[in-house]
Amino acid sequence: MSYLSLYRKYRSQTFAEIVEQAPVIRTLQNAIRFDRIAHAYILAGPRGTGKTSLARIFAKTVNCLNLDKKNAEPCGICHNCETITHGDNVDVIEIDAASNNGVENVRDLIYKVSFCPSMGSHKIYIIDEVHMLSSAAFNALLKTLEEPPAHIIFILATTDPQKIPVTIRSRCQRLDFSKITPTAIATHLEAIFKKEKVTMTPSAILTIARYSGGHLRDALSIADQVLAFNDTGKIDVPHVLEVV
Repeated sequence: MSYLSLYRKYRSQTFAEIVEQAPVIRTLQNAIRFDRIAHAYILAGPRGTGKTSLARIFAKTVNCLNLDKKNAEPCGICHNCETITHGDNVDVIEIDAASNNGVENVRDLIYKVSFCPSMGSHKIYIIDEVHMLSSAAFNALLKTLEEPPAHIIFILATTDPQKIPVTIRSRCQRLDFSKITPTAIATHLEAIFKKEKVTMTPSAILTIARYSGGHLRDALSIADQVLAFNDTGKIDVPHVLEVV
């Protein structure tokens, strides 16, 4: 089996596993607990801070077959949870706007919006880097956001929310992500290295966290590089500095 990079292997699968971002998590969980789920959300913030991971977790929780609203966490073992985790659930559609940004792509999406969900209670569209949609594509999306079917949820993830037209923004709930603190990143990395049976000094872990600039995915990418570069039994600060 080919090597699976750390950021893919340890992608968060529950709200509890998301690093920091407590205000966003609380908002989404309360929406589920009290049946106040909006038809559209904008998840805005720096790269590698958990936007698409949280979108998938929200999608899993909303369509979880064993959902306990008081807990507001996906069970992770029902058919819907497992298929969403593996990326083959027909009711959760992920679109990369960086490569599918034309009006025809959005018109195809809108055509399918009217179809009822097949496996869960909601059909959820996750549009990553949504700010890269063309003006015509945004105009095509606007009508659906104005009068969305009851079973549809749009989750628009972006690193540049100001590029989203105000007509779109005004029809969505905006949730802002922040950069992650070095301490939180270091704690997360330490737990991963323990599972991977990697010996790395706390100073080396903190060095990776600081060089990541508050982006957890960057920290995991640096960690992958350090592990590939190092051929000794124990990793210390000099080993990390040689890579970064």
